[in-house]
Amino acid sequence: MLNFKNEWRFIDSPKMSAKANMDFDKSLLENFDGTPVFRLYSWEDNSFTIGRFQKLEEIQNIERFGTNYAKRMTGGGLLLHGFDVSYSIVLSISQLGRRGVKESYEFLCQFILNFYKDLGFEPAWAKDTLPNSLSKSPFCQEGFEPYDIIINGKKIGGNAQKRTKSLILQHGSIPLRKDKRKYSGYSLEELGIELSEKETKERLLKSFKEL
Repeated sequence: MLNFKNEWRFIDSPKMSAKANMDFDKSLLENFDGTPVFRLYSWEDNSFTIGRFQKLEEIQNIERFGTNYAKRMTGGGLLLHGFDVSYSIVLSISQLGRRGVKESYEFLCQFILNFYKDLGFEPAWAKDTLPNSLSKSPFCQEGFEPYDIIINGKKIGGNAQKRTKSLILQHGSIPLRKDKRKYSGYSLEELGIELSEKETKERLLKSFKEL
C-alpha cells in the first residue's frame, strides 16, 4: 500500500506474456475492492495486443507478428510489445470527482507528461499539436488519437480507457527501445534516451506519487 493523496495499491508485475498481462488487468477491474490501483508491468519479447473490437482475421498478414498476443479491454488497433513498459490505473469514477472523460484523461496522464518532462522533453497532446492529423488505424502507432502523446512531432505513445458504470481502467505504454518490426512506432532510444525497465518504473512511480 502507498499513501499518495489517498490510499493506493501499487503493483510491480514481472515480465509476462500478452495474455497474462491482459488477464491481470481484467482481474483488477473485476475484483476492484474500492482501493485504487496503479500497476507497472512489462512484456515478453515479440508480443502484441489487439483492440477490443479488432478481429485477427481482418489484419493482413497477421502471422508475421507471432502467436504471443491477447485482446485488450480497450479499443484501438494492434500494438506491439516487448520493448516497452506499461501502466494500468483502476479506480472508481467517483474518485475522479466531477471530471468528465476528457478531463479524466488529462488528469490521469499527467504523471506520464511529467515523466517525459523530467527527461528534458516537451510532450504535448496530439489534439493540440496535430489536430488535422487525428485518424484511426488498424495499428496503434500509425494512427493519432486526441490524447496520444507527441514529442518532437512524433507519437511516442497512447492511452486508452475501459469504463463500466462505476469504474475506470486506463492503460498505456512507454516505448523504451527501437523495435525491428514494422508499426512499432517511435521510442525513447530514438530520442537519445537509454533507460532500463527498472529505471523506467522507478521514474514513473516517482512521477505518479508527485501528482
